[in-house]
Amino acid sequence: MRVGPESLARHDLVREALPADAFERYSGFVVGGSPFNVTDPASSKSEAQLRLESDLEKIAAAAADSRTAALFTCYGIGVVTRLLGGEVTREHPEPTGATTIELTADGRADALLGDLALRFAALTAHKEGAAAVPPGAVLLATNDGCPVQAYRVGERLYATQFHPESTPRAFTERMAVYRDGGYFPAKDYDVIAARVLRASVTEPPRLLEAFAERFAA
Repeated sequence: MRVGPESLARHDLVREALPADAFERYSGFVVGGSPFNVTDPASSKSEAQLRLESDLEKIAAAAADSRTAALFTCYGIGVVTRLLGGEVTREHPEPTGATTIELTADGRADALLGDLALRFAALTAHKEGAAAVPPGAVLLATNDGCPVQAYRVGERLYATQFHPESTPRAFTERMAVYRDGGYFPAKDYDVIAARVLRASVTEPPRLLEAFAERFAA
C-alpha cells in the first residue's frame, strides 16, 4: 500500500508544537531525525529542543498504549529509549553512509520487518544510540557497530536507528545541511556523498510501506 501525498501531513516539531488534536487528526506518525541529540547536556538544551522531546514522548507513550501507531527513526529512537527507562549513549556512533543491518529471530517474525531480507543495507549517521534494548521492547534488528538498530514495543510502537525514510539523493541533501555538524569531516562531503549515491537501499523503504499497510486508516 502506498499512501499518496494527499493523505500525508508534514509537521515540523522543531518549529511548531504538536497539535492538541494530533491523535484524532492523524492515524499514525513517522518521526524523522532532528538537529538535536538526546544526550546533549540538559543545560545546553533550548526551549525548542525541550518542547520537541516532550511532544515526541507524548507520541511514543500513546503508541506504546496502542492509542496510535508510530515509527521513530534516528534521533527518535533515543527519545523512545529514554522514555522507556533505557540508556542512550554515545558509545555506538556510526559514520555517515550505508551500513549492513541484520534481522533478529524476532525481527524475522515481526509483522513489519518480517518480509525484509535477513541482511540489508540502510543509511545511518548518528552520534548516539541505545546502550541496550530498553525495558518492554523487543529487539528486531542489529549490527556490530550499533547493536540496537530496531525494536518494537507492544504492537504499534517501532523505533529504528537507521533511516528507512530517505533515498540516497535525499540523504546527501540532508548531509549538506549538517555538513558542519560533526557527523563527518566537512572536507570529505563529496567523497562520502558519492559513496551514498552508489548505495543500494531497497529494503528500508519497504518498512515504511509495511507501516502504511498495517496502520494507515
